[in-house]
Amino acid sequence: MRATVDFLLHDWLKVESLAERPRFADHSRETFASVLDTCERIAREKYAPFNRLVDTEEPRIGADGRVVLPQATHDAWKAYAGSGMLAAAQGEQWGGMNLPYTVEAAANAFFAKASVSIGAGLLTVGNANLLLAHGTERQKQVFARAEFEGRWSGTMCLSEPQAGSSLSDVATRAAPDGADFETDPLGPRYRITGHKMWISAGEHELTENIVHLLLAKIPGPDGKPVPGTRGISLFVVPKKLVDVEGRLTGERNDIALAGLNHKCGWRGTTNTLLNFGEKRGAIGYLVGRPGQGLRCMFHMMNEARIGVGMAATMLGMAGYEAALAYAKQRSQGRPITGAGKDAAQPQVPIIEHADVKRMLLAQKAYAEGSLALQLYCARLVDEQHTGEEPSAREAALLLDVLTPIAKSWPSEWCLEGNSLAIQVHGGYGYTRDFPVEQYWRDQRLNMIHEGTHGIQALDLLGRKVVMDGGAGLKLLATRIGATIERAGHAEGFAAHANALASALQSLGAATQAAWATGVPEEALANATPYLQAFGHVVLAWVWLDVGLTPAGIDDDAAQGRRAAMRYFFHYELPKVGAWLHVVASRDPTCKDMKEAWF
Repeated sequence: MRATVDFLLHDWLKVESLAERPRFADHSRETFASVLDTCERIAREKYAPFNRLVDTEEPRIGADGRVVLPQATHDAWKAYAGSGMLAAAQGEQWGGMNLPYTVEAAANAFFAKASVSIGAGLLTVGNANLLLAHGTERQKQVFARAEFEGRWSGTMCLSEPQAGSSLSDVATRAAPDGADFETDPLGPRYRITGHKMWISAGEHELTENIVHLLLAKIPGPDGKPVPGTRGISLFVVPKKLVDVEGRLTGERNDIALAGLNHKCGWRGTTNTLLNFGEKRGAIGYLVGRPGQGLRCMFHMMNEARIGVGMAATMLGMAGYEAALAYAKQRSQGRPITGAGKDAAQPQVPIIEHADVKRMLLAQKAYAEGSLALQLYCARLVDEQHTGEEPSAREAALLLDVLTPIAKSWPSEWCLEGNSLAIQVHGGYGYTRDFPVEQYWRDQRLNMIHEGTHGIQALDLLGRKVVMDGGAGLKLLATRIGATIERAGHAEGFAAHANALASALQSLGAATQAAWATGVPEEALANATPYLQAFGHVVLAWVWLDVGLTPAGIDDDAAQGRRAAMRYFFHYELPKVGAWLHVVASRDPTCKDMKEAWF
C-alpha cells in the first residue's frame, strides 16, 4: 500500500508542490515521508495486531457503570494522540505542524486499514475543526484546544430513536439556563433534555473528558419548537463540567449512558444511546447563532463523510491485500489447456485462474481507485484553503459536488470488494480463521452512517448537480474533458477516452431529463441509480487520469494500474447505461409501487 500512496501523492497529485505555499513552507517531501513513516509504524504496532481482539472483546458496561475497553484500545489512543496527528493540519497556535490535509489524510489511512474498529481521531478532529469555524474564542480555547492535544475527545450527537436521517424531527430541547444565560463566558448557556442515538465514542474512559456537539431545538416565543431544520441549533455539551479556563470542576454533566449498541461490525468502537437531562438538564453552550445549527454541523458532517469514504477505502484495501496473499499461496485446480485439464499435473496457485484474477482485479480497481478519489478530494481541501482565486473557488465547488461520491462510492463498491475477498478464500473466507469476514462486517456500516446511501443520492441529484445553474457539474465535466483530451492523444488510451466521453455525455443528458418536468418526486425517484452512474463516471475519470501518469513507465506497478484501469472500463463503466436509462426516462416503477402489492 505504501508504494501506492507515494505514487498517488507525488507522481499523480504532485503534493510536494504545496511546500511552495507560505502555510506549508516548512515542509518537503522528506517531512511528508517522516509523517507517513510514523503513522505506518504506529498502525503496524498498536493497531493491526489487535484488530481481531477488539472485534471479539466488545465494549461493555462494568460493575461501576463505566464502559470497559481492552487495554489495546487505550494504548492505541495514547500512541495516536502522542503522534501529534490530532493537530497536524493546524498551525503552531494549536500545537500543529501546518501539515497539508492531503498528507494528513494519507497518513490516517494507515490506521483505518490496520483497525478501523479501534479508530483514530476522525470525530475528535472534526469536532474541534467545527469549533474553530463557528465557536467563540473561549470555546476554541477550552474545548478545541483540549481535543487537539488529545486530552479530550469529541462526538457528534444528531440522530434520535425516532429521528435518524430526518433531522428536522429531532425532539431534544434546549431552554435558557436562568436570566443570565447569555453572559456565561463559555457562550449562551442552556439546559438540554432529550435522547441521542448511535453516538460513536459517546462514553468511554480513553480521555479525561468528552465534548459532545449536539443538535437541539430552542422553543419559540409561544413555547413550542420551531418546525423543520430552521429550528435546529447547535450546542457544545461536555461530559464533565469545566470552568472558563477549561479545568474540570469535578462534577459530571447531566448526561447518562442509557445503553450500548451491539453491532455487526466496528465492534471495537463504543456506540451509545445517551440521555441528556434526566435530572435538571444537561448544561450546553450555544455554538453559532440560534436556528443555524444544521448549517454549522454540516462543517463536521462533510468532513466525517470524507472520513467514512477513506475508512471504506482502507477496508477494501485490507481485503484486497489479504485475498491477494491467499491467492498466491493457495494451490487448487489445474490450468485449462488446449487438451483440457491434466490431472497428473500438480495443482497451481489459484491466482493462475482467470476468474480469480477477475475478482482480484475488481478489488484492486475498487480499492486503489477509491484511494485516488479520496486523496484527490483531500487535495481539493488544500486548494480551497491555500490556493489563489479562482482556483480556490473552483476547488470548493468541486469538493461540494464530489463529497457524496467520496462517501458513497467506496462504501458500496469496496463492500463488493470485501465480498469478493471472501469468495477468493472460498469456505475459509467464511470462517474467523481469516480476517476477510471481519472486513466485510466492518465495511457494511459505511453505506449507513454519516448519511445513508439514499440520502447521498438525494443530495447529489436534488441539490449538488443543479445548484447555481449546474455550475458544479459543468466544472467537473470540464475537468473530465481535459483528461479525455489528453488520453485521446496517448497511445493505447483513445478507446477509453471515447468510452468515458460517451458516458459523460449520457450523464449530462440524464441529469437534464430527470428534471425535465420540474417535478422533484419524478426526478428523484431514481436518485440512487443516478448516484451509482455518477460515481462510476467519476471513478472512470480518476482511473484514466491515474493510468496516464506518469507516461512512459512500464514497470510492474504501472502495468498493474493500467490493467485495473482496463478492467474498470471493460467491466464497470458499461453499467452506467442501465442506471441512467431509468433516470432519464423517469421510470415510475419504484415511485408507483403500492404498499399492499408487497
